[in-house]
Amino acid sequence: MGDCGAGGDVNSNVLVARSTGDAQLDKAVWQWLSWDKNQKTKEQIERLLQDGKHKELRERLCCRLTFGTAGLRSAMGAGFCYINDLTVIQSTQGIYKYLERNFSDFKQRGFVVGYDTRGQVTSNCSSKKLAKLTAAVLLAKDVLVYFFSTYVPTPFVPYAVQQLGAVAGVMITASHNRKEDNGYKVYWENGAQITSPHDKEIIKCIEECVEPWNGSWNENLVDTSPLRQDPLKKICDSYMEDLTKICYHRELNVQTSLKFVHTSFHGVGHDYVQLAFKAFGFQPPIPVPEQKDPDPDFSTVKCPNPEEGESVLELSLRLAEKEDAKVVVATDPDADRLAVAEQQENGCWKVFTGNELAALFGWWMFSRWKENRSQDADVRNVYMLATTVSSKILRAIALKEGFHFEETLPGFKWIGSRVKNLLDNGKEVLFAFEESIGFMCGTSVLDKDGVSAAVVIAEMATYLQGQSLTLAQKLVDIYETYGHHISKTSYFLCYDPPTIKSIFERLRNFDGPQCYPKCCGVYSILHVRDVTTGYDSSQLNKKSVLPVSRSSQMITFTFQNGCVATLRTSGTEPKIKYYAEMCALPGHSDRSVLEEELQKLIEALIENFLEPAKNGLTWRSA
Repeated sequence: MGDCGAGGDVNSNVLVARSTGDAQLDKAVWQWLSWDKNQKTKEQIERLLQDGKHKELRERLCCRLTFGTAGLRSAMGAGFCYINDLTVIQSTQGIYKYLERNFSDFKQRGFVVGYDTRGQVTSNCSSKKLAKLTAAVLLAKDVLVYFFSTYVPTPFVPYAVQQLGAVAGVMITASHNRKEDNGYKVYWENGAQITSPHDKEIIKCIEECVEPWNGSWNENLVDTSPLRQDPLKKICDSYMEDLTKICYHRELNVQTSLKFVHTSFHGVGHDYVQLAFKAFGFQPPIPVPEQKDPDPDFSTVKCPNPEEGESVLELSLRLAEKEDAKVVVATDPDADRLAVAEQQENGCWKVFTGNELAALFGWWMFSRWKENRSQDADVRNVYMLATTVSSKILRAIALKEGFHFEETLPGFKWIGSRVKNLLDNGKEVLFAFEESIGFMCGTSVLDKDGVSAAVVIAEMATYLQGQSLTLAQKLVDIYETYGHHISKTSYFLCYDPPTIKSIFERLRNFDGPQCYPKCCGVYSILHVRDVTTGYDSSQLNKKSVLPVSRSSQMITFTFQNGCVATLRTSGTEPKIKYYAEMCALPGHSDRSVLEEELQKLIEALIENFLEPAKNGLTWRSA
């Protein structure tokens, strides 16, 4: 988003007394100190200036936030590349400018603003305050703003955008990131996260109006402006009513003896998951008392990411054992993702991976469609989707059952846009997912939704109990029917962007200039797809079918033995992720052999392609 202090005129005499000796940096410092009205973040920059910490000033002030897989996301604190009052005002001014150009009825149709419960005392920064400033920028320009009066799950924002006919919406959240982070997630009028070219055009608009306008700092406008409406009750009621469209066994839910534990991970999910269970006819799930209420410090978990598995689910599992509840559902802090654990006959807990849950959801949503379809419903009109780094299990189910399966780039923004396109063309979309425990059941919300997924898995478990089956047993049955799909996903931490770039550039020039590797250790490579450059060796024209995504690194290797492995950078965190899956045909049921083969290949992938010791990478469990 530009260089030091992009935009704005500067009085060059102002900083003479405290010049850094770098004109570009001086300009950025001047802008920050002139524009920032948050005393805490202003003092952070003044202190760095007084202490002569020019390198850190440059890091904070000479680069800007850019849109990743989940919008703008960064640490809270002072600086143009951090999330704070000023950068949120600048971002919203850019969005205002872009929407004004694109919609003649923008001010009448309005804009939705939601927020989670994050906050940082040292920067006087909270999600609610950032949401108020987002609303202030728009209200000061006479835009109708639907501002939720309390915290909501992220899915409520895209849902509200569609329900209220708004032109766009913003959710202030950093989802499951560490407590220091926050974010700014933008949804378009179609109810999906923005994709290119909107993100790039908005960035340009932000750079054109970096100086705060009159009224942009007036967060009290939310309480005084007649243009502010609170959509909470209407959206919550409507969402819960729409949820019942994917409730198929209410009578079983009402009668079930099965008990569920829910943890909201110190976030927004508790009230909304309780309401969702009620909508399906269930007794409310038992909440984990220590994690039920919002806590921006996430004080009972090492990291607020339920995807990390048993280590972060400790309190939920112990409570479930005490209450004799067989299933635990965990929503992440903004309730858009879902983890599930089930107690097995031996007393141990199985925490399902995102790919395993997708196999269960895929089977469930299709079998319910099949059972309830009208006479003229055509299976060829039915679709399921997944991101390209996720399991291919839906593809296997689709091939056998006759519906369509499609892949998208990583990130639910791609799924949401494609689903809307399919719906507009008369298609029926039952389910979509990404392996990082993001699920979309039905199409009321065109984004991942942990609230709906939690209650759907509860109904599934209830139904299966009536068949004397557990979720884990049904999963085995699905793999035996459609073929084993064994996947492993993990990551390495790397805080040095040049190192990350060199790892991927080495792979692009492995056996000479522009020559990708032909093998990885003893494993022969059949095809290579590089979405960053648009190359795909499996296509006749050598061009990737998926859109080129130059802003992130992603290379996929298809091996001779049927394994597919992808290396990619995270769009929200300093991670290099790897995804690997062995896909077997139905009847090839020796799972242990497949698991052993996959493990050996992953070891070769890490040793030969990532070289963690040489590159100073830290493995996730370290």
